[in-house]
Amino acid sequence: MTATPIHSRITSIDLLRGVVIVLMALDHVRDYFHYDAFFYDPTDLTQTNGAIFFTRFITHFCAPVFVFLAGTSAFLVGERRGKKVLSGWLIKRGVWLIIAEITIIKLGWFFQLDFSLIVLQVIWVLGISMIFLAGIIHLPRKLTIALCLLVVFGHDAFNNFQPSESWSGVWSFLHVFSIVPVGSVAIFVGYPMIPWIFVMPLGYYLGQLYTPGTDPEYRIAKLRQIGLGAFLLFVIIRFTNLYGDPVIWTVQKNLGFTIMSFFNVSKYPPSLLYLLVTLGPAIYLLSLAERWKGTLASYMVTVGRVPMFYYIIHIYIIHIGGAIAAMLTGFSLSDMVINVWVTEEPQLDGYGFGLWVVYALWLLLIVGLYPVCKWYYQYKQNHRNQWWLSYL
Repeated sequence: MTATPIHSRITSIDLLRGVVIVLMALDHVRDYFHYDAFFYDPTDLTQTNGAIFFTRFITHFCAPVFVFLAGTSAFLVGERRGKKVLSGWLIKRGVWLIIAEITIIKLGWFFQLDFSLIVLQVIWVLGISMIFLAGIIHLPRKLTIALCLLVVFGHDAFNNFQPSESWSGVWSFLHVFSIVPVGSVAIFVGYPMIPWIFVMPLGYYLGQLYTPGTDPEYRIAKLRQIGLGAFLLFVIIRFTNLYGDPVIWTVQKNLGFTIMSFFNVSKYPPSLLYLLVTLGPAIYLLSLAERWKGTLASYMVTVGRVPMFYYIIHIYIIHIGGAIAAMLTGFSLSDMVINVWVTEEPQLDGYGFGLWVVYALWLLLIVGLYPVCKWYYQYKQNHRNQWWLSYL
């Protein structure tokens, strides 16, 4: 094996990004088509089952990998263009993502563009993390890594922190899954900034493993050490039930539910254990991805090269499909105009299908989107002079 030139795309990174994008689509199809989704949370151990729980659990990998690999990709851009140019690019990219979140993406999720409710989800946190990264890359490397690890490992200590009333709104943006009223506008903070803005710089410095001259065998070994180490750390900390997640695990009625309890970690905001159990296996998978070949790997690479394009169009396709399914089963189109979140809409009680239908529709979606993604990537390659393509 030879070292990868810095000017070329890193196929293994695209492959892993493609995998998590495909898993993300499964979660969104479940939201808009699964009957049970309208009655209980899939991680509610009093009502769920193994198939539903792990259908949800495997999609936990998406947001951490998006944020982490965005940092890695930024490092590679900086190696080509320099940190000054990279900072400017990150700020512009971050602002664009935040605007896209509250306009294009909200319209796709809700079928209405009402600014009385602003929804800040994963694309928002990618954007704000990029803006934060634009500044932090100019700090000393060791200081940055130490600071980020301190926050990632320590932020759970502030889960019960209650600031003064004048600072409660700011604290909600930083670390609380909540709705923040700002005048006549309600801002739903689905992804508070901490610890996400400190995850991306860790991914940024992982990019050093992909610089020219790095021995691929060394890189693979390092990725495996980091990935396995993070997962083992998850197991050890989780077993103690002392720290790392607001919900402890308990022995359940059988082994299967006990395992589910052990892996039932908190995403909003992401706990230390949530990050360890997702990023650990993902980084280990990144080491394996360097040697994956074949049709499936090629599919994932293609999808992983156009993540924002895939993200936007898959939302519209899923929601349009959900509206059609609703009308075919006795509901009206207006029932799919969302005010809060699709699974919380009372007019959709009784709508939905079994889990096998969710998986069938998911497979149909990912097969159907492949030629579209392939076309768009080729279009980008053939029209590099069109600056706006780098934002989609």
